Amino acid sequence: MENTEMARQIGAYWFLIPLMVILGCQGTGAWLTSSEGEMGPAVENGIVVEPWGQIDGTAVHRYTLDNGRMRVRLTDYGATVTECLVPGSHGTLTDIVLGFDAVDGYVDRSPYFGSIVGRCANRIAGGRFTLDDAEQVLATNNGEHHLHGGEKGFDKKIWDAKPINTEDGIGVEMVLTSADGDEGYPGEVRAAVRYILTQDDTLRIEMAASTDRATPVNLAHHSYWNLAGHDSGTILDQQLMLQCTRYTPAENLIPTGEIAVVAGTPLDFTTAKSIGQDIGQLPGDGADDPGGFDHNFVIDGFSLAEAGALRFAARAVDPASGRAMEIWTDQPGIQFYSGNFLDGVAGKKGAVYQKHGAFCLESQLWPDAINKQDNDAWPSVVLRPGEIYTHVMEHRFDLGGGA
Repeated sequence: MENTEMARQIGAYWFLIPLMVILGCQGTGAWLTSSEGEMGPAVENGIVVEPWGQIDGTAVHRYTLDNGRMRVRLTDYGATVTECLVPGSHGTLTDIVLGFDAVDGYVDRSPYFGSIVGRCANRIAGGRFTLDDAEQVLATNNGEHHLHGGEKGFDKKIWDAKPINTEDGIGVEMVLTSADGDEGYPGEVRAAVRYILTQDDTLRIEMAASTDRATPVNLAHHSYWNLAGHDSGTILDQQLMLQCTRYTPAENLIPTGEIAVVAGTPLDFTTAKSIGQDIGQLPGDGADDPGGFDHNFVIDGFSLAEAGALRFAARAVDPASGRAMEIWTDQPGIQFYSGNFLDGVAGKKGAVYQKHGAFCLESQLWPDAINKQDNDAWPSVVLRPGEIYTHVMEHRFDLGGGA
């Protein structure tokens, strides 16, 4: 499907219908009931739906998508991918995303594992911005800065969800209302996300949002990937290629407003290389900066005049297993993060996730864009009433095709 048509369908399906109609279609249907009367899993549209605990008295569910070759599990808490099982060159099915065995881990200690982050992904300097001559003060949850939506962003909310079937595969659709003033943001935002596992082994993520008042919106998907397996150690030997000849330099992780070339720097991934090859050139300077990659790259081919086109952004390969993943997106930037702040997080199946135990590739609008409104080269994150924000991201897997 062409991206312009995809965006049109996203907007029409989610936001040209009143929200109450959408929410009226939500719910997970009738649960199967055991002889003891306990609620159990059900199957809807070929998707297994099961209870997955409660948060403050509200039920949380888990959804399993399976196309016969790979399997993806999601939860409506944070619109989160909890498992992604993909075979390698020898057919071994391996879980390649970091996460937890139960929802409590995502509530108590998750560094955004697998979630949708928003209302505005990445950092906003000083937790402040001015929009239409009004200063807005946000929650500061990353030192003096605002990160990934604040103390209780979209990753920490329970979304309304339902299984869906599309012409390309099976999926889950989730919707969320963020109230005016949520974490300091102006306006009520209605957000939606679709996760679709296609028949050609792509995990497609479609995001959309509308608002009743001007506000910044920049949603992002935040899975931590380790193509050798979530519990296999560091990703430093895995190879990465980024279709990005430029990046946005930053000071203390806040972009300066410049756009620079990657040539001659450790950030040059225009030809595939191991993630660890040049990481030593980014040593950091203490606990607040442990070193490694945490940079926004400008995807080649992006221009403000051609925003919305789906384009190739990245390819990661685990040479040992042959697993490979490509990222395609319609966004202008991709944040490459090398798991620098992982520090012994207790994860799934007894795994302990250490520094550089995974990488993130987050397609996005650029960080701190709300404070770069006077920079003509910088894409806008401002969403206004009557407009529809859309964001498409595809993870295309080569199931054991080799490096």
